[in-house]
Amino acid sequence: MINEFERHMRGQNLSENTISAYLFAIRQFGEHYSVVNLKNLRSYKAWLIENYKPQTVNLRLSAINCYLQSLGKEKWKLAFIKIQQKTFLENVISEADYEYFKNCLKKDGEMFWYFVIRFMAATGARVSELIRIKIEHVKLGYLDLYAKGGKLRRIYIPKSLQQEALSWFSEKHINSGFIFLNRYGERITTRGISRQLKNLAERYNIDSSVVYPHSFRHRFAKSFLDRCNDIAFLADLMGHESIETTRIYLRKTATEQREIVDRVIDW
Repeated sequence: MINEFERHMRGQNLSENTISAYLFAIRQFGEHYSVVNLKNLRSYKAWLIENYKPQTVNLRLSAINCYLQSLGKEKWKLAFIKIQQKTFLENVISEADYEYFKNCLKKDGEMFWYFVIRFMAATGARVSELIRIKIEHVKLGYLDLYAKGGKLRRIYIPKSLQQEALSWFSEKHINSGFIFLNRYGERITTRGISRQLKNLAERYNIDSSVVYPHSFRHRFAKSFLDRCNDIAFLADLMGHESIETTRIYLRKTATEQREIVDRVIDW
């Protein structure tokens, strides 16, 4: 049944990350229950709520619902749990820290990692999308990806980044293929990127809680809205299915809120 479910998901044009996450959830369910029925589904949901954060619970439930759809059991689909939205953004690298990080990497000749954070922060690419970028895409100025339901998303590579990256490629005497490779000449893993970013944060005394791949995607969104207050356009650039997802970037970070409170309130 797992193989059939995987074929079903690939037919739905789901991303590799989504397929992997959904298969994990179905295998996890199978470790607890031998039969798929409403009683076991509800029991699994209760177990998830006791052991995982709300976002993880909903991801697993989304996998279960997709599986039920593939079985023609849509009437058994489980309702998602409500996630309490915070009134501020958490763990987003500040523009000042981002600039400092870039400058440190360039000064130390860490150009590979300079371009890792530069590409994420200047394009809004997810780390899983970052490792798919080729030199050919940089020359072209954009990368086209297909999201859920076959929807096309275009990741633009800004002219300044394009020129700087092409100059780097020229220095390395490479003109084609994937950009971000490991020491074995294979595409670096998303886990490898996350781990090394933490190491670099410690080297440069930057708060490691704000140095992780998705933080630079958040930085892209925040900086974009600061300069171009077009949330609908940003939603398209980010690949969000709903503009409501993008609205979180209209909020201040906790640090920004603190600064405003300290500056404004004098009574």
